[in-house]
Amino acid sequence: MRCLMDRKIIAIVRGISSEKIVDLTAAMAKGGVRCVEVTFDQSSQEKQEDTLRAIRAIRDRFEGAVAPGAGTVMTVEQVRLACDAGAQYIISPNTNEAVIRETKRLGMVSIPGGFTPSEVADAYEYGADIVKLFPAAILGPAYIKALRAPLRHIPMMAVGGVTPENCAAFIEAGCCGVGCGGNLVSPKLVEAGRFDEITSVARAYAGALGL
Repeated sequence: MRCLMDRKIIAIVRGISSEKIVDLTAAMAKGGVRCVEVTFDQSSQEKQEDTLRAIRAIRDRFEGAVAPGAGTVMTVEQVRLACDAGAQYIISPNTNEAVIRETKRLGMVSIPGGFTPSEVADAYEYGADIVKLFPAAILGPAYIKALRAPLRHIPMMAVGGVTPENCAAFIEAGCCGVGCGGNLVSPKLVEAGRFDEITSVARAYAGALGL
């Protein structure tokens, strides 16, 4: 968990095949982003299996230099599969007690999603290490600052609509980190092989947070 707190940025990889994950991860790591969440696509078994292949590829290729995680984890079975593939943390869009408890039982960092004070408090009570506030751009830093007033003992991360221009505001509001999806991991740039541009965006995020 310490590395997540120190690195502050988690890249959210969605819709990128395992065949391109190593080049993508290398590009982001070069720019200073070294936590990579590969999301489960719930639409088919094959796509779920490709998520696991991508996590394994990050684990095997980067050997600790990059921390892989699994995202959109909705079931206990997915927690177990992600752990076997090498995920170090589990991120969900919701607060699911069984998913949180299994994540902790297997020794991984738990980052479930929450929106309201009750969801955030419940997630933490179930064992969450960090609660993902989603969608952050709609909530805004002011909401997060107000939420943290009574719940500042709970680590929170902002996800959804986080850009190089606004990411520092979420940290200033009290978040321990941010999750960055399409603004960082552009499927069009990946498909075109324009990894230098992804590195530049990663540098912009890292620079905005003083990393």
